Amino acid sequence: MRIRQCLILFTTCFLLQVGKSQNSVFVSRGKIEFEFKENIFSQMQDFDNDGWKDWVKRNMPQFKISYFDLSFDGNKSLYRPGRENPENDRIWFGRDVASDNVIYSDFDKQQSVSQKHVFEKTFLVHDSVRKIKWKITNETRNIAGFECRRANALIMDSIYVVAFYTDEILTSGGPESFSGLPGMILGVALPHQHVTWFATKLSAEPPKPSDLKIPTKGKTLNNSALKQTLEESLKDWGKYARKYIVDAML
Repeated sequence: MRIRQCLILFTTCFLLQVGKSQNSVFVSRGKIEFEFKENIFSQMQDFDNDGWKDWVKRNMPQFKISYFDLSFDGNKSLYRPGRENPENDRIWFGRDVASDNVIYSDFDKQQSVSQKHVFEKTFLVHDSVRKIKWKITNETRNIAGFECRRANALIMDSIYVVAFYTDEILTSGGPESFSGLPGMILGVALPHQHVTWFATKLSAEPPKPSDLKIPTKGKTLNNSALKQTLEESLKDWGKYARKYIVDAML
């Protein structure tokens, strides 16, 4: 009788574990919509010397919201502008450098190709995928129906990054050039820059070849050359130069 009870207990535990595994869904291809949000009032507070912030608060929304799509298939992804937000027509302040980035990433080759519009110029940046030293924490958050774990990092020497990733999506990518975690990054916050990227929805439909098309337009250079070009062009812009360079290099 004791042996029979043990066999029943073992079989029950095995079936529960199999059921749990069968209910786990791991996504390897699809498209994620990201909502990019800028806190205009906070950004004005950082840069306003001429009393513009009071006018802005009276005449513009507090947040500028833009949408981007991230298509992915295996270890390749393409991040590009998504649907338009008509409310942004009322906002003249905010991210106007590299606001329509197109970023292709090949995580097998650890290479990326980024098309960025900076003022009147278009740059095509060929470089390696950004290396980020993440520190994974135990904090979790549900984003777009996925349980995500928090990770923190510094980029560009001083930009503090908070990210949330899920291992239920196998591609180790994310919005913009954020990647390098054991799964897909569904949320990013840069607290001192007053901006966030958070996934709103996921479609598991396989992307078309056009959804992963490598960008080809623009002056070809690498990230180091782009930064040098921007520093030279904006050397007389004072503290505003730092914001534009950070925006362009993300």
